[in-house]
Amino acid sequence: MNTHRVVLVGIFGLALSSCASMNKAECLVSDWQMIGYEDGARGSGSQQLAKHRKACAKHAVVPDLAAYKKGRAEGLKEYCQPTKGFALGRSGASYAGACPAELEADFLNAYDSGHHLWQLKTSVASANRQISSKKRALKQVKKDVVAKEAALISDEATSEQRLALLAQIKELYETRGRLQAEIEDLIIVRTQSEGEFYAYQAELNL
Repeated sequence: MNTHRVVLVGIFGLALSSCASMNKAECLVSDWQMIGYEDGARGSGSQQLAKHRKACAKHAVVPDLAAYKKGRAEGLKEYCQPTKGFALGRSGASYAGACPAELEADFLNAYDSGHHLWQLKTSVASANRQISSKKRALKQVKKDVVAKEAALISDEATSEQRLALLAQIKELYETRGRLQAEIEDLIIVRTQSEGEFYAYQAELNL
């Protein structure tokens, strides 16, 4: 498992640790094989059993380890399929490292393909957000230029005020030029990202 996946697994584990596992009623009437199956079918990591054990210890209930493991193994057979891996990666979700070795290779190959598609789509969306943000800023700068140019030619402006306004207008022109250049660069980035996204979709026959 590469560093990127290790980080994702860590993040996923932290998210799970912040959630409650089982309440008293669930512990007392639990079908541990079914719980294991549901955890496996969700792709929950092996640490999920420790959470159940901790939650149920408060109610003097000990998990049936054999039944849980049997159910989880069956659930993982359902979860650790390439189609599930691709869908998980495409959604941008994390993989908890739950799949057994005999199923993980194909699952991860599909996950990586889906995740790469998600990354390309995210790059396009990010460029669009930045373009929109900079266009709003550019629009405001243009308004400020108009307002300060009007103040500059006003009969009420003093010499000192005109000097200050000239300096401000110069700075606004520089900002306008920078924003326009940044927008043009982002449009190029967006076009490239869109091209890569659609090409990869075609490669995957989507």
